[in-house]
Amino acid sequence: MTYAKHVAAAAMIGAMTATSAAAGGMAPAIEMEPVEIVEETGGSSSNLLIPLILIALIAAAASSTSGNAEPE
Repeated sequence: MTYAKHVAAAAMIGAMTATSAAAGGMAPAIEMEPVEIVEETGGSSSNLLIPLILIALIAAAASSTSGNAEPE
């Protein structure tokens, strides 16, 4: 390397370390009290509504005839 490249590299390293050193230290810790999160749940009948509808739809689809074939 030439002398100019050494000086440029040293200046770049100096600039990078100077900016990080001037950035400051760690911020003080903020103490917060823990907050308890309570989620209200619905009734148990609402949990059964969708599966019951799906079962009714499957039963209706299975009981319907899917053709024009006449029983013999």
